[in-house]
Amino acid sequence: MTNDVEKRWRDPQAFRAAVTYVAAVIAVAAVCFAFYAIPDDHSVVAAVLVPGVLFAGGLGAFAQTYRVWKAHGTWPIWHGAGWFLFALFLLCLSVPGSAITA
Repeated sequence: MTNDVEKRWRDPQAFRAAVTYVAAVIAVAAVCFAFYAIPDDHSVVAAVLVPGVLFAGGLGAFAQTYRVWKAHGTWPIWHGAGWFLFALFLLCLSVPGSAITA
């Protein structure tokens, strides 16, 4: 069992899983952004999907954090993935704002 205070977390398999999850969520958000940016009519619905996907992905990462924590695994890896997706969510909140003003 790992001690939560211990800072030497090393789990390459969990790290790869978290990075794959984050990359997949960002790829879906990028596709949503392409549906917003490429056409000339800048749909507000497509613009809202960009931060929506990142928010849902962050919630999914935090849910996985809880599951891994309950299983006494290396949960900080998933916790960091969740916070990274939430930070991107906050940055992408400007996309719907630009669609509304356009």
